[in-house]
Amino acid sequence: MGSKQSSMETKANGGGQQPEDTTRTSSSSSWNVVRAGPAPEASASISNRLALGAGCYWGTEKYVVKGNVVNVCRYQCYMQGQSWVKQNSVVILPLFFDFQKQFPGAIKKALVGFVSPLASPRIKNPTYKQVCTGESGHVEVLYVELNNPSKHFEELCRFFFTFHDPTLKNRQGNDVGFQYSSWIFCDDKEQFQIAQKVRNELQVAMDQKVVTAFSNRQVETQLADLSEFTQAHTEHQEYLFKNPNGYCNHRIRLKQWYELKKKK
Repeated sequence: MGSKQSSMETKANGGGQQPEDTTRTSSSSSWNVVRAGPAPEASASISNRLALGAGCYWGTEKYVVKGNVVNVCRYQCYMQGQSWVKQNSVVILPLFFDFQKQFPGAIKKALVGFVSPLASPRIKNPTYKQVCTGESGHVEVLYVELNNPSKHFEELCRFFFTFHDPTLKNRQGNDVGFQYSSWIFCDDKEQFQIAQKVRNELQVAMDQKVVTAFSNRQVETQLADLSEFTQAHTEHQEYLFKNPNGYCNHRIRLKQWYELKKKK
């Protein structure tokens, strides 16, 4: 890694004022952790653009986008022990399917590439080799545009935390370096608020030991403004679709999402 990266999100994106992270203002013991239902819808004006950094972008693309090219289950199912159970023929799928198996057609556009959280990136339009050195200050990301962001932005934020280890700082598996760190790049204030809420739901669930699926006890995922996106070369796009036995260190780690209810 080229230079030490600040853990403060306001510094990471040039000192801009971010929405108050209200769930961090009180102790984890102030919350009840309960199984979550479908995510609440956002406003109709929320942006449809975001970028996700979760380690190697090949795996991020595979888990988020793959539902475009596979068959989709037609029934709502849930796990009871190790068995599938149909429930009311409503189409809601559990977290351990790829994102677009749960939400067919949710993604309008997706590309792998690079985004820097730095206010002034050290290299403009970096190459893959430059990013791999850690010197450019960029993160490997999947850039996403959603068809219905009011319905699917929070669902995607939840899913993001299930297929990589957000408690690892500047690494995923054997991939080590700032370019493999965990980030959500948001395009407006409402996205920031939702991403903060989802991140804090996970942190409180870990604090209370409801979630024990990750390596450490602190979520290292950072948030920043979605700035200039540099698209990776064509051969890196849909790499694991074209090379299904290619390198991927991602897997589904968390099969149930939890939300917070304020204790009375």
